Amino acid sequence: MSTIADSRIKGCFEKLRQQGKKALISYITAGDPTPEITVEALHELVAGGVDVLEIGVPFSDPVADGEVIQRACERALEHNVSLSDVLEMVKQFRSKDDITPIVLMGYLNPIEVIGYQDFAKLAKAAGVDGVISVDMTPEESEEYNAALATNKLDPIYLITPTSSKQRVEWIASMASGFIYYVSVKGVTGSSKLDVKQVSEKLDIIREITDLPIGVGFGIKDAESAAMIASVADAAIVGSALVKIHAQNVDDPAQIPGKLKDLVLGMRTAIDS
Repeated sequence: MSTIADSRIKGCFEKLRQQGKKALISYITAGDPTPEITVEALHELVAGGVDVLEIGVPFSDPVADGEVIQRACERALEHNVSLSDVLEMVKQFRSKDDITPIVLMGYLNPIEVIGYQDFAKLAKAAGVDGVISVDMTPEESEEYNAALATNKLDPIYLITPTSSKQRVEWIASMASGFIYYVSVKGVTGSSKLDVKQVSEKLDIIREITDLPIGVGFGIKDAESAAMIASVADAAIVGSALVKIHAQNVDDPAQIPGKLKDLVLGMRTAIDS
């Protein structure tokens, strides 16, 4: 599947490529630790230099995530934050920012409750640009992909260190927007990051697809973000940001500014 022609994601990566820059992609869980803080946090991430926003949809069984993001989901679910609430947050964000690409990241169950077509329509109307459904397998994705394509949403898939070349080819044929490469064999928050191994795998993926490749899992600071950006098209940071939420649950107003400070350091390191 080729990148959607009028995709904000495609436009973002093309602009960065022309500027000789790499993308910084951030992840936070919507509604963590309170729903009121999320939209402001998203704006501050952009102000700090983030190019693409990943917004986590809280889920009760986030099997691909480590303890940090599991706890974030729990905190959000204490406020009953639903997929519909997340879409409303996207709408609020879009009232001030119609440029920054937004990718929803989560699990299939909340989407299946709504239905693929209805979800895709609602997501597009809210201002979403792409969707990562961690537990959507390529073998079962035909109806899901069709619903996203109809509504001009990029389906973004994960490739792991254990993915065979045949499977990479299959995933790349269906993916759009960018490829999400999981840098480690493990869950989010893993710390074992081997840039040489990542680079070798990216070389194989680039033989198969010309989609941009973002690398996530294991990026925790400016140094690791810059190392990954030196070999990938984007560095994706999640758990390091979500830890800020966890450390400030008693004073959520501090979170947006601290998120901005962390990504600003990453942005500076990537660009230099």
